[in-house]
Amino acid sequence: MKKILINLFLLTSFVSCPAYAIENIFSLDDIEPQPSTVEQIEKAEPLEATVQFDWLDINQAQREGQINHYKDLLFNENSKIYFSGEEFKKNFSEYKKDRNFKLHYMLTNNGVTEDEDAKYCAFYYKKNTLVMYAIQYKTNTHNSFYYTAFGKLYYVDVTSEEYPNFPYTSMQYDRKGKLKSAIYFVSKDLQYMYGPNKEFQGVWYKDKMYDKNGKQALTRTNW
Repeated sequence: MKKILINLFLLTSFVSCPAYAIENIFSLDDIEPQPSTVEQIEKAEPLEATVQFDWLDINQAQREGQINHYKDLLFNENSKIYFSGEEFKKNFSEYKKDRNFKLHYMLTNNGVTEDEDAKYCAFYYKKNTLVMYAIQYKTNTHNSFYYTAFGKLYYVDVTSEEYPNFPYTSMQYDRKGKLKSAIYFVSKDLQYMYGPNKEFQGVWYKDKMYDKNGKQALTRTNW
């Protein structure tokens, strides 16, 4: 099994698929999200400032400055980043099991991306076997829940109150409440991504991720 980065990647939080950060998904081989034509829950476009991408043009010291700047924004002392086991259980215990997993499996496996209750995103093994699906309930747009095909909770995304307007942050936790990734969404096109120990993992610009030295590291197909 290997870890792969999908966001928005899904890295566009329910802008291309539900508001998911989906950073670390365990896959048998290669999980792919089903494309979604839904842009967002509200009809109005999210507020977004024009942002210039200069990562490849600035020097290394300037890159380090940006890395530290967005790290400080994500992990500042006023941010509620880490949960204790009891806190996480208290906040999300009702989502530990998807009681309607048979219905949601059927919907996502048949390409449904939205209904009156929620938005959905499917993840496939080798494009034809659904192994995970995600739900963002319309009554709770700041959380997204990832389930195995049998309805067992795997990940939870928590977005900041600014969502869906930019900038906003998105944190992803495993089923025990351990932080797996933290993302600062500067805009739909631009996101800074960090690991659970505040380590910089890369900056996404549209469909490409670049490392701290400005070298392309990954691509994504669902931007």
